[in-house]
Amino acid sequence: MGMIANYQYLNNQDLNEMKHFNGEEDEIFEAVEDWNEEAEILLDIDKMWDVLHFVLTGVDSSEPIEGNPLSEAVVGVTSLEEVSEFIAYIEKDRVADIISALENFDIDAALENFSMEACKKADLYPDIWDKNVDVEGIKKEIYVSFKEMIDFYKQILEANGNVLVTIY
Repeated sequence: MGMIANYQYLNNQDLNEMKHFNGEEDEIFEAVEDWNEEAEILLDIDKMWDVLHFVLTGVDSSEPIEGNPLSEAVVGVTSLEEVSEFIAYIEKDRVADIISALENFDIDAALENFSMEACKKADLYPDIWDKNVDVEGIKKEIYVSFKEMIDFYKQILEANGNVLVTIY
């Protein structure tokens, strides 16, 4: 199956619960799964999260860039350290900055310079970079994920919501 990234609307009450979480790891996963099923706004970019982070920032997602809205768009702002899976959140006051950064990013130029070799060298997930894959198909997936991400964040801004990021 592999690790996929989901982004979803997170209301203030659920955000507060997440910030003050101090129970068992299973409890937070149950809550996240419940929120996922009830999500008013949801984006699933499947396995393209690491390469999208790389295209946007030049580094893989294991090296998030603090204060960089392009990095935050993919991996969130604040991650829960006490859980084994990746769960992070973005508070509503960062959403407009993320949208602005995404809208001002030249995805076409970035994809013109896209290199499977650079992805392999950066050891990005998923490990497909040295296989015989359709490069144009990968570029299209990245482009679609990027555009969907902009639309998602605009919906979050309109709903005055926070964002829950899960990668598992």
